[in-house]
Amino acid sequence: MTSLKYKHIFFDLDRTLWDFNKNSEVSLHQLFRDYELQSTFGSFLFFKSRYEYHNGKLWNAYYQKRLSKEDLMYRRFYLTLKEAGKDDLALAKEIASDFIEISPLQTVTFPNTHETLGYLKEKGYQLHIITNGFNEVQGKKLKNSKLDGYFTKIITSEDAGANKPTPQIFEYAFSEAGALAKNSIMIGDDLSTDIAGAKRMKMDQIYFNPHRTNHKVEPTFEISNLLEIKNIL
Repeated sequence: MTSLKYKHIFFDLDRTLWDFNKNSEVSLHQLFRDYELQSTFGSFLFFKSRYEYHNGKLWNAYYQKRLSKEDLMYRRFYLTLKEAGKDDLALAKEIASDFIEISPLQTVTFPNTHETLGYLKEKGYQLHIITNGFNEVQGKKLKNSKLDGYFTKIITSEDAGANKPTPQIFEYAFSEAGALAKNSIMIGDDLSTDIAGAKRMKMDQIYFNPHRTNHKVEPTFEISNLLEIKNIL
């Protein structure tokens, strides 16, 4: 039986179920080898660190609607290459295209992901994804990682026309799932998007904090391992 309080469980995907950092590193390493970028960057670690720097800044611009999805996809590689002295837009777009193909093929999930999702589904909860990621990437990640079968609704920011933490994406998710804030709970790793967004909707939250990072936020619940969800739901 499900908890008397909750019927719908909304999960974030990247860095909550799908190990974004490990999977991205594998993908970037493959591109580093395939495009022989050693001579440009000197080391993979330097390439990765500069990519992550530019990627983070550009995602913030995308969230603020100052950058399109298409520009984000290639500019993160263009700026990384340019910083290392290789001003090559065509190469950046080629690498970006390959990254979008390679990244969702990776299948590393956080420990106990399948066990936890199987437990929740068996208990009768309706499980959903709510993600700021892109449609063509997130669906492939779920399928290739064999996670898609657990979920009833996959809510993306593109479909909703809004990103977490805005109320619009949560309202869209509730409408699609037939859920209400009072009978739903949000599980995610990001305090500023997952937890803050759910709090704004007066929706309970489980903060997934695998590295036990210090913070001053007070989520409804906090866990460091997905199996701890069994103690809550």
